[in-house]
Amino acid sequence: MLNKYPLWKNLLVIFIILLAALYALPNIYGEDPAVQISADRQATIDANTLDRVRNSLLSQDISPKSIALEDEQILVRLTSDDEQLKARETLVESLGDNYIVALNLAPATPQWLKSIGAEPMKLGLDLRGGVHFLMEIDMDEAMRKILDGMKDTVRNELREERIRYSAVNATDDGVYIQLRNDEAYQAAETYLDNRYEGYQLIEEPDEQSLRLQMTDQKLAETRDYAVSQNITIMRNRVNELGVAEPIIQRQGANRIVVELPGVQDTARAKEILGATATLEFRLVDTENDVRDAVNGRVPFGSELLPMRDGPRQLLKEDVILTGDHIVNAGVGYDEYNRPQVNISLDGAGGNKMSMATKDNVGKPMATVFIEYNATDERDQDGKLQFTKNAEVINVATIQSRLGSSFRITGVGAQEAQNLALLLRAGALIAPIQIVEERTVGPSLGQQNIDAGTQAILWGFILVLVFMIAYYRKFGLVANCALAANLILIIGVMSMIPGATLTLPGMAGIVLTVGMAVDANVLIFERIREEIKAKRSPQQAIHHGYDSALSTIADANVTTLIAALILFAIGNGPIKGFAITLAIGIITSMFTAIVGTRALVNSVWGGKRLSKLSI
Repeated sequence: MLNKYPLWKNLLVIFIILLAALYALPNIYGEDPAVQISADRQATIDANTLDRVRNSLLSQDISPKSIALEDEQILVRLTSDDEQLKARETLVESLGDNYIVALNLAPATPQWLKSIGAEPMKLGLDLRGGVHFLMEIDMDEAMRKILDGMKDTVRNELREERIRYSAVNATDDGVYIQLRNDEAYQAAETYLDNRYEGYQLIEEPDEQSLRLQMTDQKLAETRDYAVSQNITIMRNRVNELGVAEPIIQRQGANRIVVELPGVQDTARAKEILGATATLEFRLVDTENDVRDAVNGRVPFGSELLPMRDGPRQLLKEDVILTGDHIVNAGVGYDEYNRPQVNISLDGAGGNKMSMATKDNVGKPMATVFIEYNATDERDQDGKLQFTKNAEVINVATIQSRLGSSFRITGVGAQEAQNLALLLRAGALIAPIQIVEERTVGPSLGQQNIDAGTQAILWGFILVLVFMIAYYRKFGLVANCALAANLILIIGVMSMIPGATLTLPGMAGIVLTVGMAVDANVLIFERIREEIKAKRSPQQAIHHGYDSALSTIADANVTTLIAALILFAIGNGPIKGFAITLAIGIITSMFTAIVGTRALVNSVWGGKRLSKLSI
C-alpha cells in the first residue's frame, strides 16, 4: 500500500525525538548563582569543612538554597547574585588561604535527569561572561630547554661509562660531543649508536666529534609535545584558580586559547596563567673568586647571577634539578614565623637531589628563581622576543644528604603563595605571551542570550506563519518537523561532551530554522507538480518524496562540507557557528525527510483521497 510506514519505523522516529527531548529538558531549569570551594594540597574538604562553611554563612544571615559536598568540593547554591558575592567575601575571609573560593553558576537540573547523564548545554564566554586569552609559545626556547635536558643526559651517561670528552653542547637540533682522543671517540660511537630513538648519530672522525641530530619526525613530535605539555600545565593552573568549565585548546602550531567563564579578575588570571616561573638548584662556585667575575672575568662553566637582597653570586652552570620534578609545593612558616615554600619531589627528582648532595655536604647550594618576560619586539622571522630574568633567592649550606622533601626560604608571604601555586601546577616548558585578551561582563552575556533567543523565536514564528499560509495542512506538518528539529539540535548539543553554545552558535540555529524548511519546500512543490500532472494524491505524495530526495541530499551535503571546513580551520566563534550549523543540517534532513514522511503517512497514507490541502 502506498505511503504507509511499518510500525517499527514510526516507533523509531518517535523514540529519537523523545530521547532528544529528554536530554534537552535540563535547559529549561536554568542555573543557580553558586560558590564553589576547593582545597589546595595543604588542606582537605570534609564534613568539618562543610560545617565551617554553613556556620560562616549563617553568621552573616546568608540563607543558601543548598550546601553539598561533591567530588571533594563544596557547592553552595544561592538565591541571588548579591548573595553570591556576599557569600564569597565571607568564605574567603573565614576559610583562609588554603581554600579556593570561586564564583560559579550551578545547573538546577533535577537529580532524576542527572542520574541518566542529562545536563544543560554549556554556554560559551560570550553568553556567560568571563575572560578570553590567546597565548603564543616561544618555540625556540622550548626546543632549547628540551635539548639542554638531552645534553645533560648524554653528559651524565658518558661520565658513567668513563668516556672522556672535551665538551658536550646543545645545538639547534641536537647535541654536539667533542671527544678527547681516538679511543674515547670509538667508545662513544659504539655506546651512542642507535641508543636514542628519534636521533641519528653523525660521525666526524677527523675532528674526533659526534653529533646526535633529531630526525624531522622527532623534531615535529618534540614541538607537539611542547604545546601539549603547556596545555596540560595551563589546565592545572586553571584548576588552581577554581574556574568551572574552562576551555583550553590548541590553535595553530604554537598558540593556545584559554577561556575562563565567570572570571572577572583578569589581573589575577593573567598573573597565574602568563607566569613562567620555575626553579633551578645549582651549586655555588667556591673555587673561583666572585670579585673576578664581577669585573668581567667569569670562569668557564660558571655564571654570575644577582641575588635578592644580597651581593651577586657565582654559580656553576650545571643544574642539579629543575622545577619539572616538583610534585607538590605549599606555604609554611619556619621557627621564626617567616614564610617558606615546602617542596616535594617525584622519584626521579629525589634521586637526582640525593646523588648531587651526597658528595657536596658542607658546600653552599643556591635556589635560582627564573622568569621569562615577553617584550613588544619580534625578530626578523616574526617570532616573539623574551627576556630571561634569573635571580638567586636563597643560598644555604647542604647540612646532609637531601631527598624528596626540603624547603625554600627568603621569599615574602605573597610571593611564597604565588610561587607555591605555580610550582604545584607545573612550570611551563616554554615562555608564553598573551597576544590577545577579551573580557565579557555577565550582564553583556545575559543580553547576548536574550538577543539570540529573541532572534530564534521570531525567526521560528515567521517561518511557522509563512508555511501555514502557503502550504495549509502540509505547512502544519512542516512546522511540526521544525519544532522537532529545534528539540533535536538542543538535545544533541546537550549530549555531546565538550560542546559549547556560543553567540555565533545561536546564529547557526537561526540559520538552521530557515534552512530546515527548504527540504519540505522542495518536497511540497514536487507534490504540487505531480498533482498538476494529473497523478492521484497518493501517487503525488510518493513521487514527491522520492523525486526530491536526491536534490535535498546534494544541497545539504554541500552545506555540511562547508560547515566541516569552517570547523577544521576556524577558531572559537567560527567553530561554534560550524557545530550548530552541521548538527542542524543533519537533524533537519532527518525531520524533513523521515519525520514529515511519517506524519504525512499517518494522516493521509493508505486512504482514498480526491485532493490534498497543499
